[in-house]
Amino acid sequence: QVQVVEFGGGLVQAGGSLRLSCAASGLTFSQLAIGWFRQAPGKEREFVASISTSSTFTYYADSMKGRFTISRDNAKTTVYLQMNSLKPEDTAVYYCAVASSRLSTAESMRRMTSGGYWGQGTQVTVSS
Repeated sequence: QVQVVEFGGGLVQAGGSLRLSCAASGLTFSQLAIGWFRQAPGKEREFVASISTSSTFTYYADSMKGRFTISRDNAKTTVYLQMNSLKPEDTAVYYCAVASSRLSTAESMRRMTSGGYWGQGTQVTVSS
């Protein structure tokens, strides 16, 4: 059974940092393209960042470039999202999604809206 679980959300002041973690099991982790997405209240879910199987390629939404960093540890079957210089508009539920590299790439996950396996999300709230 495939499980995707996010950790690390919480409340932080503007300008602060948080690191989200996503653990995936039930699949060969090293063969997964992985992405982070978020959904703010009243808005559609949007792409945040993605990473290829061996970390060679990473992609970011424009508004996150320079502030967020995605990384992975295949030995620990975990992917991370380091978020710095957080802004109130970063407040959202953050989701991790994984997909087989035979079906998706880190680049194609930028346009991913369905498919793959998704976690339940973790709330990030940035206060002003």
